[in-house]
Amino acid sequence: MAAYSVFFKESVQKDLADIPKKDLTKILTRVKSLAANPRPAGSEKLTGQYRYRLRQGRYRIVYAVQDQERTVTVVKVGHRKDVYR
Repeated sequence: MAAYSVFFKESVQKDLADIPKKDLTKILTRVKSLAANPRPAGSEKLTGQYRYRLRQGRYRIVYAVQDQERTVTVVKVGHRKDVYR
């Protein structure tokens, strides 16, 4: 299976700026792993959307998978209570 390309929506840069470095490293490692497996164990499809949610500690990573283009686009990263606003 060919790897997927991972992209970030421009607004994600602002989301990542407020996250402590220790947590940020873990989040970026988790995002990088989506290239090999865009639907890992623990990911959940969001109801009524073409997006998925993945937990990393107390943070949530919301992303979209485009199988035809073989891309993963990270849409939002944030504290669990802030992601769904």
